[in-house]
Amino acid sequence: MKKILLMGNPNVGKSAIFSRLTGARVVISNYPGTTVEFTQGKMKVGEEIFMVIDAPGTYTLEPTSKAEEIAVEMLKGGDTVINVVDATNLERNLYLTLQLLEREIPIVVALNMWDDTKHRGIEIDISRLEEMLGVPVVPTCGLTGEGIKKLISRVSEAKIPKFKFSSDKERWETVGKIISSVQKITHRHHSFLDNLEDFSIKPLTGIPLSFGVIYVTFWIIRFLSEGLIRYLFDPIFQNFWLPLMNKLSIFLKEGNFLHTVLIGNLVEGKISFGSSLGVLTTALYVPLAMVLPYILSFYLLLGLWEDFGYLPRLAVLVDNLMHRIGLHGYAIVSFILGLGCNVPGALAIRLLEGRREKFIAATLMAIAVPCMAQIAMIIGLVGKRGGEYVVLIFAILFLLLIIKGLILNKFLKGTSPELLLEIPPYRIPQTKAVVKKLWMRIFIFIHEAVPLVLLGIFFINLLYAFKIIEFLAKLFSPLLIGLWGVPKETISALLVGFLRKDVAVGMLAPLNLTTKELVISSTVLAVYFPCIATFFVLVRELGIKDTLKATLIMLSTALFLGTILNFFLPN
Repeated sequence: MKKILLMGNPNVGKSAIFSRLTGARVVISNYPGTTVEFTQGKMKVGEEIFMVIDAPGTYTLEPTSKAEEIAVEMLKGGDTVINVVDATNLERNLYLTLQLLEREIPIVVALNMWDDTKHRGIEIDISRLEEMLGVPVVPTCGLTGEGIKKLISRVSEAKIPKFKFSSDKERWETVGKIISSVQKITHRHHSFLDNLEDFSIKPLTGIPLSFGVIYVTFWIIRFLSEGLIRYLFDPIFQNFWLPLMNKLSIFLKEGNFLHTVLIGNLVEGKISFGSSLGVLTTALYVPLAMVLPYILSFYLLLGLWEDFGYLPRLAVLVDNLMHRIGLHGYAIVSFILGLGCNVPGALAIRLLEGRREKFIAATLMAIAVPCMAQIAMIIGLVGKRGGEYVVLIFAILFLLLIIKGLILNKFLKGTSPELLLEIPPYRIPQTKAVVKKLWMRIFIFIHEAVPLVLLGIFFINLLYAFKIIEFLAKLFSPLLIGLWGVPKETISALLVGFLRKDVAVGMLAPLNLTTKELVISSTVLAVYFPCIATFFVLVRELGIKDTLKATLIMLSTALFLGTILNFFLPN
């Protein structure tokens, strides 16, 4: 099967074009680096089926990051290239186009974001551009589908022009000639979004605005999540699922193995969705009724900010702070994605340039950035003892991020590179795109998290049945009781934390911990080890050697932090 490669600069809408061509579901956002791995699908042109591959964005065919290396390597196996170009930033995009034209591979140019050129006073002579490049040029809009049909129909007209440049200077001079010949920019007044772009990037106004954005975002997440739990998810479980489980509990009879696995232990003669630890009770209630509302609210807000184009501006604003902990501002994208789920956060470290920077970002994210599922459980469990204890846990994690970053920056050889980041214009998010992206992320959560939670609860019931938990509790009691000041029974939560940290926090509920014990246990669970899915992504991105080093740092940090909290927190 012949391969069509989608290639272009980051954030030019390749993923949107790919989704239109193949019907595949991919995450599309208004910031560079959304595609850190390649994605492939199929497309029919006439009677022939093509494999379409969405390559990671690159500015040049001389790669400077892992994602760009992948893109360049993939070019060797392509039969045709659709070069996706941002029509609102033609001059910068044409450099890569000219490099592609020098390769002996048929090319079609998709002049994407065509609708935006009208808003920005940009006029492009398509016929003249096509003539100067020597390949078909098709105006498109990936988000609305404008021009996609024509693009497909012209793939068969892809050509190999004869371009050769002896230097970068000659290439840039050619870009200049093309721009002066095909593009005309007319004056227009600043719009509200233009003024907001300026307002949100200048430190004097942008930093206070960023605090406001973060505060409002988390306020809305909490408001939406608690409303969904109170008025939708909890009533569904209490009114429809609980009566079924009560009947099953009576049928199975409390005390036998099957009842323990499926229903769990009764609390004062009743099923407790939060504490019974049954596969059909707690294992379904925790991910679906306690965690899913927070995941849904978080990804809805994240999708809006992504498509609006705010995240790159936040990266620029925090750049100075991030340099102090050995990173540059773009690492904030990895941390923000990690707040939703640590797996995409770990994948996003691929956008960072050096091994040192990737190691610091991955280690800090695994230690100090809990995923939204875990945050939901901490708020739900610790919040009952008082909001100040929730604030205390997240303040500790933030301090840990800063202190660990300062230490790693000081002792690891090398320096953090400067931030070279394209700032996209603000765009009003399209409802269809935001809803589609939200659904894809929710589907991934349900598809991947729920089976792991079911497995974790089943696994822990087996350990209880064979008294392995009892053995491990005795073995680790000097650490748990002596250093951390928590009951030895918390070992079961630590074990499940390897699979799912949110469930591990939930398993602290039936242990009747004091507030101090609960704060220590929740904090240690956040710090001590990433969940199994994140761990394997880190192995792939960092290599086994650096992952083991990062793991050692996490374990030693948890050991030290638990001991310090036990010493300083009042009983």
